[in-house]
Formats: sequence, structure tokens, C-alpha cells
Amino acid sequence: MGRAGKIAAHTLLAFLAFLAGRVLAGVTTIDMHVLPQAALFAVSALLVELVLRVERVPWRFVAASDILRLARSAFVTCLVFAALLWLVTARFEGLRALIGAFVIQVFLLASLRVVRRGLHERVLFESVLGLRTGAAHPAQPRLLIVGAAAEAEEFLRAPTGLGERYTPVGVVSPLERETGDELRGVCVLGSIAAFDSVLAQLREGGLAPAAILFLADSPMSAFGSERLGRLKSEGMRLLRRHGVVEMGHTATALREISLEELLSRPPVCLDPEPVRTLVAGRRVLVTGAGGSIGSELCRQIAASGCAQLTLLDVSEANLFHIDRELGEAWPSLLRREVLCDVRDAARLDRVFAAERPEIVFHAAALKHVTMVENHPCEGARTNVLGTRNVAMAAKAFGAAHMALISTDKAVAPTSVMGATKRVAEALARQYGSSHETRVSIVRFGNVLGSAGSVVPLFQHQIARGGPITLTDAEVERFFMTIPEAVQLVLRAVALSTTSSEPPAGVLTLEMGEPVKIIDLARRMIELQGLVPDRDIEIRITGLRPGEKLTEVLVDVNEAARPKAPGVIEAAPQTPCPIIDADLLALLESTAMAGDEFGVRSQLFAMVDRIRGTETAAPAKARSRA
Repeated sequence: MGRAGKIAAHTLLAFLAFLAGRVLAGVTTIDMHVLPQAALFAVSALLVELVLRVERVPWRFVAASDILRLARSAFVTCLVFAALLWLVTARFEGLRALIGAFVIQVFLLASLRVVRRGLHERVLFESVLGLRTGAAHPAQPRLLIVGAAAEAEEFLRAPTGLGERYTPVGVVSPLERETGDELRGVCVLGSIAAFDSVLAQLREGGLAPAAILFLADSPMSAFGSERLGRLKSEGMRLLRRHGVVEMGHTATALREISLEELLSRPPVCLDPEPVRTLVAGRRVLVTGAGGSIGSELCRQIAASGCAQLTLLDVSEANLFHIDRELGEAWPSLLRREVLCDVRDAARLDRVFAAERPEIVFHAAALKHVTMVENHPCEGARTNVLGTRNVAMAAKAFGAAHMALISTDKAVAPTSVMGATKRVAEALARQYGSSHETRVSIVRFGNVLGSAGSVVPLFQHQIARGGPITLTDAEVERFFMTIPEAVQLVLRAVALSTTSSEPPAGVLTLEMGEPVKIIDLARRMIELQGLVPDRDIEIRITGLRPGEKLTEVLVDVNEAARPKAPGVIEAAPQTPCPIIDADLLALLESTAMAGDEFGVRSQLFAMVDRIRGTETAAPAKARSRA
């Protein structure tokens, strides 16, 4: 029905409401003044309709707020009618009839929409004629919802999209008092504490769910990895409505929960609006664009509406995949893929001269601790000299901001990889900072699901029947998800841009307590429905060269201070010393010559100078501490 038809229907209902209001007020006789007054009331409703535009709200999507607007429209109609009647007849009478007309008009307008929505959702006859809540549609898989009644009602209220692939059979709430409530025909069957009995009752009644939807993170964490693993092993899908911190994705999509989300702590959600403000309409360049962090950076930047995105990577395959993904998801995005090694300073200068990026995210790095430990020359060339090259290019070609992605292994480093990143932090500021260019450094812990994470390794070992190999039972690490890490990087740049002074310290995420790797391994085994040390062996192999038992986010010469909700800054207590160009030239020539011992010695000497500490032991011995 078009808008003209809706307006005509509303006017007719107003006419009928006036007549019914007289009956409701006890006036059953019809005289010569009744029909003209009813027509005048209908004209009043028409005038209000044209002003308030009530017909714009689709009937099939009616909500409580729409009913209140209808009541407002009916009330204004009564006022307009009373004013017009006074102007025409110079008198006003029949207040009870007018009140009755108001009540009847609201009832008729609301009923019209409720019936239309019931027809649209195909639940009208089931709701009116059914003696009790109907069973799930046999052609659709059944869905059990876990969440508070308010969250579940909001989910079930959506007209389409959210549950169109599933039929909800019940709700499990964190609150015991909500048990027995009925939400749009779906009953709250019990609390999370009684989940096992609820599931057993559904199975006995032939309504076993094919999937469980978690509407929030806290109920999911209350289940525990053992129970979640048992559900997964029984073939049940674990779903959620949207990602932890995903920008640009629709909030109505149901997707399966990733293993990384089940393993991590409750996610830290940062306000994305400053990031959108920062990126929108700007030219952005990302190095290491095909990597796990770089690719997620590209996705979130593309979703934030950048003017142009330059993807730079040395890996042809990774660059091809992320470029194709962005092209499919954001076909109108102006982008360019650049096959380039950050070690090549001349090539970088040509790229920056052509692209003129306003914001640069430097994610390109060699980051596998053991691999860089075995190839220190390559680690120094990429992580140290490559960072210097990117910082110099950003400064030379007028970038407004450069963000370097670092690691907690740069704090009191014992590995070559950690040492290269600590030196890279100093070089980014030294060579990239100017009045025109600001530099932000973001330091975070292990990223679940990234290349080199223990999660893929443990998954592979579990799939082949074990054992899971672990270097030490006391090893513990900070963990975060890829979207969290990327949000931190973007938020760091946004904070620095809005600050009056350039950032002096390193930004990091408040990640709570570190997680023991052996506990992570046990949870992963349980999430497969298996029992640790019975179905899958956990074998201790001993610490590898450069590996530490624990990681920290703030060094001895830094002081932690809050920067923003969920973000802290590790500020240096003394100015960072300048690294001479001659020392970098010597490091480069040593690396090119393949002198691994020389590269280690020079790297750790630079680190000691940056940290303000004296060398306590030979570099080679320290690298194996």
C-alpha cells in the first residue's frame, strides 16, 4: 500500500473512531450534527497526518515507539478537532465522546499495524489460533539462544535476516528469575547454570538444537572450554551475531565463533569513531599488507572510508590475496598494490613519491623468534634497516603520521627478534619524527590466529593425535585477537593526531593477566572434546634460544601511565639516545657480509644503550638466556 492509501486508511479510521467514541461514551443516537462532526474529525486527522507524516513508518516493522507516535498523532487530532469545532460552531461539547474517539483511534491504528506485521512475519495465525508455542519448523535447523531476556527479545524482534536460517527453540538466560518468560513466542527455558538439563529436555522432546547463538561474551566465558568442546564434538555450531571489534561488517550476520575468540579473554572494545574520523578521506599506505596484522589493518581502513589505500608487501601471494579480497568487498575503493621490499630504500622512495601517503602503517617485519634467531642478518636488514627506510620515506614525502607495530618482546629483549624491534622503535622516532610527521609506536603481545601463533601449531598437533610440544610448563604470554591488535594500532594514531604534543612513549593495550601456554594447550584440547594427558599428550621440550618464560609490556627505563580507556603508555624516563648513522652503516655491512655473531653483538649493544643499561654478558650468551 502506498503512502496515499495509508493516509486514506488513517482518515477513514479517524471517521469511524469518532462514531465509535460516541458509542463508548454512551451516546447511541445519531442526529444531523454527528456525521459532519465525524467528517470534521477525519479532516483533523488528515491535517495531522500531512504534518506529522505518520504514514512513513512501514506497517510491517511496527515497534513500541511507533505506537507512541500514533498516540501522539491521535491526541493532536483531538486538539485540532476541538479548535476547528470551536471556530465553526463557537461551542464545544462532548468531551467524553472525544476521549473515546482518541482511545478507539489509537486502537485501530495500532491494530492495523500489528496485523500487518503478523502477516509479514507469518506468525499471525499461529499466534492467535495456537494453544501453545509452536515447535521449530522441520525444514530449518533449530537454534538455542544464550543471553539475557532483553538481548534475546531484541534479536527475535528483527523482522528478517538474523534468524532466517534457523528456528529459535528456546532461550537460556544468565538470570534465574527470567526462567519461564516468553519472548515473541520463544520461552526462556532456564539459566546458564541449568544449561545441561535444558539441553537434555530439548533432546527428549525432539527439539535438539543444531546451533547455539551467544548474544554476548560473558555468557560464553561462563560455559568453560570443556563444555564448549563437548558441544563442538557433538556437532553443534557455536555462533555469534557479529565480530569482536569488526568495523564495516553488518551487525545482523550470524557467523561461527572462531577458535581464537574462545581462547582469548573478554575482548577490549575501543570506540571506532575517532578512527573513522582519522582515516576518512585520507591517503593511507600499509607495509606488510598481506600479513595477518597488515591485512586486517587494510580491511578496517577500507571500511572506514579512506580516499586511497596503498598495499605494500614483498610476498606476491599475500599481496594478491588481500588485494582481491578488498576489491570484492569494497569495489569502489581506490587502491594500488605494490610489490616492494622495505629493505630497498630507493624503491621505497619512488613508491612514496608516487603515492604521497598521508598516513603510514609499518607492519612489515620478520617476527618468528626462532627463525630470526637462526637468521639474525636477515632480521636486522628487515626489522631495523627496513624500519629506518620507511621512516625516512614517510618524513621525506610529507606523511602526516607513521605508526610502527612493535612487540612486547622488545622489552628487555633476550632474542634477536626482540632486539631488532627495540632498535626499530628508536629508529622510527629518530628518522621519522618532524614538525610535519608524527610517529606512533604500538607494542602488543602474542596475537591469536596470526602467522607464527602457537594456535595453528597446536591445532595441527591435535589433528594428528598429538603430542602437543611445549618448551616449558611455566611459559606465559599476553594474548589478544587480530581485530583487537589492529584497533589498538588505529586508535594509537587517532590519539596521537588529536593530542597537542607528539607522543613520547609507546602505546600498548591493557591485556589483563598473562596466560600460561600449557593452560592454552589444555583448553584447545578440551575444545575438541578431548581430555588432556589422556587423549592428547603434552610434552615439554625445553626453552629455545632467545625464548623467555614471561613477557612484560613496560621496560625498566619506562613508566606506565593511562592514555585512554583500555590503552596505556610506556613513557621513557630519560630521552632516547641517538643512534649514529655510522653504527647503522656498520650493522648493514656486517649483515650483508653474513657475520651473524657481529650482528648479534651490535644489536644488543644498541639495545643496552637505548635502555640505559650496561652490557652484563656477551651478546651471544645473552641471546640464549
